[in-house]
Amino acid sequence: MSGPMMALDVETTGTDPETARIVAAAIAAVGGDSPPETTAWLLDPGIEVPAEAAAIHGITTEQTRADGQAPADALAEIIAALAEPLAAGCPLVVFRAPYALTVLARECARAGVPFLDGDVAPVIDPSVLDKQVDRYRRGRRTLPALCEHYRVRHDGPNDPVQDALAAARLAWRLPRGFPDLAAMALADLHTQQRTWAAAQAAGLQAHLRRTDPAATVTADWPLIPPNSQESSSV
Repeated sequence: MSGPMMALDVETTGTDPETARIVAAAIAAVGGDSPPETTAWLLDPGIEVPAEAAAIHGITTEQTRADGQAPADALAEIIAALAEPLAAGCPLVVFRAPYALTVLARECARAGVPFLDGDVAPVIDPSVLDKQVDRYRRGRRTLPALCEHYRVRHDGPNDPVQDALAAARLAWRLPRGFPDLAAMALADLHTQQRTWAAAQAAGLQAHLRRTDPAATVTADWPLIPPNSQESSSV
């Protein structure tokens, strides 16, 4: 994971990937011999931005209505920015990929924008990697918490550009601390993350069912298929 990478981040109206709407997104292209290049979008989701969501990312309904792009236009640009590098084998870094990629896929379906063709791969999810290599560490596993733990620069939580850049820095840093990750080819790492994510989801679900027998946590990674009956906001 020393070559070029892309990183994607989205800010949304809620925690359920099936219903959340994107209000902001960013893609950061990093690596190689050039400084990072970032592209950001502000979207008008067509609905009110809940106060709880605005309190987290700072984007209000008024801002989206005044300055946001129509979802179909922005989503088409986002997919176009991702498609060619992915097809060429450039890894896509997404923190908690099943949430972000599922939101993006559902938004594309609503707007009538074709989503990425085939399996979205290779994906690097620092959340999955961290839980695999340091599974018993106590404490929060948010993006800011991981950046603090691994001493990775993060210039602004819940800003999509800064979150994308921070996720990319984690994807660069983790293999340098854990040689087993560094030794894996990208295709193998992608496959392993699917296995690791399923095991992590099963463990979390078992934990949650101690207090809620009906709790479910999706084992799908990096994307929840349409019509899946399982979801998680964890």
